[in-house]
Amino acid sequence: MSGFKNFLLRGNLIELAVAFIMATAFAAVVTATVALIMDLIGKAGGTPDFSTYAPGGVSVGAWLTALISFVIMAAIVYFFIVMPYTKAKERYFPTEEEGTPADVAVLEEIRDLLRARNGQV
Repeated sequence: MSGFKNFLLRGNLIELAVAFIMATAFAAVVTATVALIMDLIGKAGGTPDFSTYAPGGVSVGAWLTALISFVIMAAIVYFFIVMPYTKAKERYFPTEEEGTPADVAVLEEIRDLLRARNGQV
């Protein structure tokens, strides 16, 4: 049983489970938004589903519908997830300045103090 307990408590299993649940819920929101935008395209162009479109006898309608849905979904993910996440990450977790990281600088300072105390240059 201790192996099972370690499996459950080790790593990011809980965070992964929460992320999966949130992603599933968010997928429903994105899918509904894509359907809404496809309906708006349908109002403007006459139909939100191009699956019956076959110019010259070649069935490209289903592919065209999937392509438009993909572009809309990618735009939604980029503008409503990636951009706000990137801005929040830059605001709350700024990148460190170029040069020596803070932990390395502290270690170098300790090294220099020990050298000075021991009379080394």
